[in-house]
Amino acid sequence: MKTLKQKVKDCDNLNGMLIGLGDPISTELCANLGYDFFWLDGEHNPLDFKDIQLNLIAAKAGGTPCITRIPWNDFVMAKRLLDQGTDGIMFPMVCTAEEADRAMKATLYPPFGNRGFGPERAIMHGLDDSAEYVKNQRDNLVRVIQIESAATIENDLDAILENEWIDAVIIGPADLSASIGKLPDIKCPESRSWQKKALEKIRKAGKSAGTYIGDDSPDYVAWWRDNGCNMITCMNEMTHIIRDAKLTLRRLSGERV
Repeated sequence: MKTLKQKVKDCDNLNGMLIGLGDPISTELCANLGYDFFWLDGEHNPLDFKDIQLNLIAAKAGGTPCITRIPWNDFVMAKRLLDQGTDGIMFPMVCTAEEADRAMKATLYPPFGNRGFGPERAIMHGLDDSAEYVKNQRDNLVRVIQIESAATIENDLDAILENEWIDAVIIGPADLSASIGKLPDIKCPESRSWQKKALEKIRKAGKSAGTYIGDDSPDYVAWWRDNGCNMITCMNEMTHIIRDAKLTLRRLSGERV
């Protein structure tokens, strides 16, 4: 069976769910549903490092690997997260090739990068062999960056994509639309034009292209797939709870829905 890293490197179609509640019980439950990966969100949700660790444990219990987004492109935050044993790491708002290089170096031990040593849960607190971990983590970790502005797509994305360590590039539709003065309209012609341009560049470079969407309508999902997006993260556990709870309430109230 292919690992998440292999699937990302092969640009397989992958289905993800964003995890933002921070409740390990709901994460473990969702981890048994069959998603290819979880996007643990430490940027826009109140998950601290302890919450992330508990959710990594819960996701592993259900058999779903995790790509965890840290709040910023910061090597100290990256170090703490990687030491917890996440399957992948995501850096938001990467705007230049220099910023991409800084992010990748934060995930690599010397001589390739500047990650400090202290892997803790990543080696099961000493139960696993640390030498093997150092040897293999370079090839096992999924490294993801986010591109979130039109200026980056136009001026810097080609250079960013030359970085050999980047496995996947995630398009942030909301911040991208904000960068052209269209927030929150992520489906307007201008926003979609920039999204398509980014997808074309990413896939031409042989890397996985992804996004997060809050709309699972068949036509919208198909638009992303048809334009080369192979890693789609759709909605989060809060959205699923609210949507189905509303539907049940309407049915209890006598609506035929």
